[in-house]
Amino acid sequence: MYGEDVLKAQWRRKRVVPEVDAEIDLVVEDADSGFCGAVVGFELGAVVLEDRFGKRRNFPLTPAAFLLDGKAVTLRKPPVEKTQARRITASGSIAVAGVQAQVAKASRIWVEGIHDAALVERIWGDDLRIEGVVVEPLDGIDDLQAAVAAFGPGRERRLGVLVDHLVPGSKESRIVAAVKDPNVLITGHPYVDIWQAVRPDRVGIKKWPVIPPGRNWKEGVCEAFGVREPADMWRRILREVSSYKDVETPLINSMERLIDFVTVG
Repeated sequence: MYGEDVLKAQWRRKRVVPEVDAEIDLVVEDADSGFCGAVVGFELGAVVLEDRFGKRRNFPLTPAAFLLDGKAVTLRKPPVEKTQARRITASGSIAVAGVQAQVAKASRIWVEGIHDAALVERIWGDDLRIEGVVVEPLDGIDDLQAAVAAFGPGRERRLGVLVDHLVPGSKESRIVAAVKDPNVLITGHPYVDIWQAVRPDRVGIKKWPVIPPGRNWKEGVCEAFGVREPADMWRRILREVSSYKDVETPLINSMERLIDFVTVG
């Protein structure tokens, strides 16, 4: 009897690990740490991955260091033209290159005031210009039912309305309940004012100050921050907002619903 051929191992084929271009948005997992994210760029010879929470980490491009669809791969930096990131709008959408803003359509999105309009423009402005949707500020919603009737909504003239402090039992909820046109969608967020929809850590605090009932909310916030004029406080808040990541989820969800509603068809 002869034992195992001692040369057999030398003839075994080595496991071939495929090389894959680390193109922008390719989702891979670091085999050692289990960190999973999309390729967003390169730094000092390492690939930069961003996970779904926005956390970024750098990983060296070592052989067989990553998993793609559960299989080991070796990432390599692709040619320069392939590594240029897609431009992402402030709302998180992929920007469409070479497309000009459309002529304004009949459909509209209404918000309660100029601060609301400025924040919506900061985050969703690119998307709305591509869709040809204009955002118009109201002076509050006390006369919302009459304003909607005057607008004359229709199948080709839809109306979306973003309402502050839209919570059960509030004055706002009662006003909204009176509008029953199928061509009107009203969404809102639970915050007293659009200022509060900005994540507090963006302005250097753990949470927004609690203002006693009956006190003007903006004036109370200004006093807590030691700022005299609400306009100055708003500029301070707005400059900290550059994308959807800087605002609370209820506002994001409400705006996305409104945009979908007024752009359908």
